[in-house]
Amino acid sequence: MLRRAAVDWNRGDLDGFMSDYLPGDSTTYIGGRGLVRGPSAIRASYARLFTGELQRDSLSFVILDVDPVAPGIANLIAEYILTRRAGGRDSVTARGPTSLLVRRVEGRWRIVHDHSS
Repeated sequence: MLRRAAVDWNRGDLDGFMSDYLPGDSTTYIGGRGLVRGPSAIRASYARLFTGELQRDSLSFVILDVDPVAPGIANLIAEYILTRRAGGRDSVTARGPTSLLVRRVEGRWRIVHDHSS
């Protein structure tokens, strides 16, 4: 799931990136601007990065831990890494922890709660 999310992000596919979030207002994202509720609001918070209005750096993840909480539910802890190519070299522009509560729905893992800082 995270590999696909990074590929979608890096090619500028916001719809693909957002497809991992479970539809419904109970899905949440917590980031630098606080709590965002529902995939459409989460999508809106990312939209400016995909229109070219803001610089969107390349995204990758390093999975640190996967903790099965219950059947079909897991807490995924990872580090996100944003890099930018400048002068022929990649440099890290941001990195930080992300904790994702994911639920298996119809054979696919979907994000229910995303806390990234």
